[in-house]
Amino acid sequence: MKVQRFLPRDRFPSLLDRLSEAGYDILGPQVRDHAIVFDTLASVDQLPLGITDEQAPGHYRLSASSSGRYFDWATGPQALKPLTFVPREPLWTSETRDDGTLVFRESPPEARPTAVIGVRACDLAALAIHDRHFLHGAVPDPHYRARRESLFLIAVNCSRSADTCFCIATGDGPRVRYGHDLALSELDDGFVVEAHTGRGRDLLDSLATTEVTLDQLQAAEAGSAQAADQQHRRLPAGSLPDQLQAAVAHPHWQDLNDRCLTCGNCTSVCPTCFCQTHVDERSLDGREAHHARQWETCFNPDHSYIHGVTIRAERPQRYRQWLTHKFGTWVEQFGRSGCVGCGRCITWCPVGIDVTEELAALCQAPDTAPGQAPDTAPGPVSGAAPDRQEPGDD
Repeated sequence: MKVQRFLPRDRFPSLLDRLSEAGYDILGPQVRDHAIVFDTLASVDQLPLGITDEQAPGHYRLSASSSGRYFDWATGPQALKPLTFVPREPLWTSETRDDGTLVFRESPPEARPTAVIGVRACDLAALAIHDRHFLHGAVPDPHYRARRESLFLIAVNCSRSADTCFCIATGDGPRVRYGHDLALSELDDGFVVEAHTGRGRDLLDSLATTEVTLDQLQAAEAGSAQAADQQHRRLPAGSLPDQLQAAVAHPHWQDLNDRCLTCGNCTSVCPTCFCQTHVDERSLDGREAHHARQWETCFNPDHSYIHGVTIRAERPQRYRQWLTHKFGTWVEQFGRSGCVGCGRCITWCPVGIDVTEELAALCQAPDTAPGQAPDTAPGPVSGAAPDRQEPGDD
């Protein structure tokens, strides 16, 4: 059962105190290298107070906000993915002994209890997808499991959207619905706090909160409604898997050849992409070998290298693979698309490719008159996230 209380702004630091006393390392949003990323948090003074973001295709800027709030920004380049599916990690080491025998040693994952403050609805939706892939398959990933189970997640309901956000179209936001322990709705004078798990309720009970008023609840709801109203990007109506399958030979794929750099920025910032490769590195004396897993991207020609042949040798083929998998065949794998509408791929593309515009172009007939746009959907489309409660929430 959901429990709601109000935490006055001057008591907000006590949240960090209780988390620290409970033994958690704390991560929170901070300004680093002109962007907002998660980093070690020791004080609320490190949070981006009075900072907002400006996002557009290929554009990200931070500026001062007149709101005086900690979470008056949409998303940064980093979601939860680096905390659970880390960019590079050792899996095992082999050593050649003097007698010529080989010894193999596992590299256990490093996982400490970690509380993350400032998680958004789109990030939780992406985490649920990763849980299905890494935890609920035939062979659960022990490294992912150790890090995932160590997390205490404190979400924040968005009260504003960036120009690139479209979580309404995928059904994943802007209000959090599942996958978190606590949820915060920031108001000028404090936070409406909702507990969604047993340990979330235990932490909430330890805080000096007050009864939440009807006005405060209505203000929190108005903030989420405002974030939804600010979104203008849409996805094509109908079944995207079917439309993308029919568009395999669409001439628009070749148009992308003149724009896409195949740099992999979109897959790096995407909270759901999980392509990986494995590498082996030997010591200089040849006695030790280290086997590691690291992020890969389907924009890398080597990703489709099989038996001496690069299957997707041309750039348009690699973009087609990414887009049709993300919005099409992903539905067959996970029952929904692989997009959560965070808009990061649009913001962080160095040439400003907008995935919603590409889908609109591909879902119309090649001979459509110039300027004639296809129908667009104002809400979730086929393959979007259903309105559900994830296992583990109560």
